[in-house]
Amino acid sequence: MYAIIRTGGKQYKVQAGDVVQVDKLEQKLGAEFDINEILMVGGESTHVGQPLVKGAKVTVVVTKQAKTKKEIVFKKKRRQGYRKFATHKQEFTELFVKAITSPDGKVAKTDESANVVDVAAVRAEKAQARVAARKERAENKGTAEVVKKAAKKVAKKKVAKKAVKKTAKKATKTGAKKKAAKKTSKKA
Repeated sequence: MYAIIRTGGKQYKVQAGDVVQVDKLEQKLGAEFDINEILMVGGESTHVGQPLVKGAKVTVVVTKQAKTKKEIVFKKKRRQGYRKFATHKQEFTELFVKAITSPDGKVAKTDESANVVDVAAVRAEKAQARVAARKERAENKGTAEVVKKAAKKVAKKKVAKKAVKKTAKKATKTGAKKKAAKKTSKKA
């Protein structure tokens, strides 16, 4: 059995067990309610409304309240120097169709259960995870900096010792040359 429902000025074809995204409805997350704006019920027998089918209803559960992906709104008029850029996210409500009741009293139910997702809670958990990861990196960076500083000190000491040895060698070489020059000058 299927039904064509109207909500938010739009029409949707639904069956028991379907998940449908509709324009935002003022319902709480996990709330179960009936949609009475049924335009048609089909299946074994078809009921067409004029404009609505009396006695028919669709039972739904709110599974998600969120916003769609970002849409780019770009307006431009050629050769006029007019350009406008904006973005937009449309709010929506995700509904799980639990049952369809026809005017005859026949009911089409689903065995599946609604998977309710709290988008705000998921977003908050991700934010906390990012903050924790940032703190951990900072702590690791702090310990890594201490290790690096210690390694630099050791390297500086080694470099300083090598520099002292090189200057000593140069001094001894230059001193030997001066002594040799003095000896040659005394002989002459």
